[in-house]
Amino acid sequence: MDRKGLQGLLGRCLDRLEIAGMPAGLEVRRGKVRDVVALGPEMLIVTTDRISAFDRVLTTLPCKGEVLNTLSLFWFRNTTDIIANHVLEEVSARTIRAAACEVVPVEVVVRGYLTGSAWRDYQKGDPVSGIALPRGMRFNERFDVPLLTPSTKEEKGRHDRPISRAEIVSSGLVQKRMWERIEETSLALFRRGTEIAARSGLILVDTKYEFGTRGGELYLVDEIHTPDSSRYWYAETWAALLRAGEPQRELDKEYLRQWLLARGWKGDGEPPAIPDEVRVETAWKYISAWQTVTGSEFVPRALGGAEEASLVLRKIREPRRESAEIPRRESAEIPRREGGSISGA
Repeated sequence: MDRKGLQGLLGRCLDRLEIAGMPAGLEVRRGKVRDVVALGPEMLIVTTDRISAFDRVLTTLPCKGEVLNTLSLFWFRNTTDIIANHVLEEVSARTIRAAACEVVPVEVVVRGYLTGSAWRDYQKGDPVSGIALPRGMRFNERFDVPLLTPSTKEEKGRHDRPISRAEIVSSGLVQKRMWERIEETSLALFRRGTEIAARSGLILVDTKYEFGTRGGELYLVDEIHTPDSSRYWYAETWAALLRAGEPQRELDKEYLRQWLLARGWKGDGEPPAIPDEVRVETAWKYISAWQTVTGSEFVPRALGGAEEASLVLRKIREPRRESAEIPRRESAEIPRREGGSISGA
C-alpha cells in the first residue's frame, strides 16, 4: 500500500453504516468515529472512516476504520496481562463484537512530552488539568515522569474540558478507590506502549484511554494506542529536532490538526474544506504507524458499505446470549507510583 493506492480508495470510504431491514427496537448509534448497535449485554462496534479534530467530525480517510480497529486489536492482545478489555470477537476488519460496559465518564490522557494542547496551555501560563508545570520547559521536551491529565467526556459537538484529579473525586464522577485503580492502570498501559513502540523506533508521546465497568470489574474499552488516540514520533530524530526547536516527525493525526490550525480553525465555526491530497497524506500517516508498530505490511481487507452492513445484520440476527462473559487473565501486578511525580492541585 502506498499513497497512489490510497488515492484510488478515496471513493470507497465508509462514512456511516446504513442497515436495511434492521429488526424492530434496534438502532445504529453514531459517535464521532464509531457506529454502534446495542444488543443487550453485547454490542457491535463498527469503526468507520470518519475523522474528527477539535471534537468535530470533518471528513473521511481511506482505510482509517480498518487501521484503527486492527491496530487496537493488536494492542488489546498485548495488554491483557495488565487489564482485560471489552472485545469478545473480531467480526471483520472494521467491526468487533464487544461486551457492553458502563463507561467511566472521564477520559484519561497520559503525556510523556510537553506538546499539543498541553503546550498551548503552558504557553498561556495555565495549569494542565490542574497540574502546575515547572518554568522554563521547551516545546516537545520529555517529562521526567509522565503526566496523567484527565478530561471530561462531552456530547458530540461539544468540547471535552480538562479536569483535575481532585475535581473528579470531589464531584463524585468517579469514586476515589476506582480512580486510583484507573490511574495505576493507565500508567502501566503507557509503560507497555512505550516499550513496544521503542522496539519499532517510535516514541509513544501521549495517548488517551477509556474505561468501563461491568459487574464491579474495570475494563479497557474503545481503542488503544491508535493514531486517533495517540501521538507517535520517530525516536531517532527526537533529540536533534528538540535542540533545533523544530517540529517532530509524527505518525498520527497531528498533521491534520496543524493543517487546520494554519488556516485559523480550532473547532468553532465552519471548518475549511479538506482537499483530497490532505486526506491521502493523513491516511498515509495512519498506515505508516500501523506498519511500523506491527512490523507487517498493511493490505486493505475492509468490506464496502453494503457488504459490511450485510455482515453486521447477520450478526444481529444470531441467537442472543443471556450474558456476555469477558475473558480475563491473571493481571500483572501494577507497580505503585514512586515519589517525585508531578501531582494535581
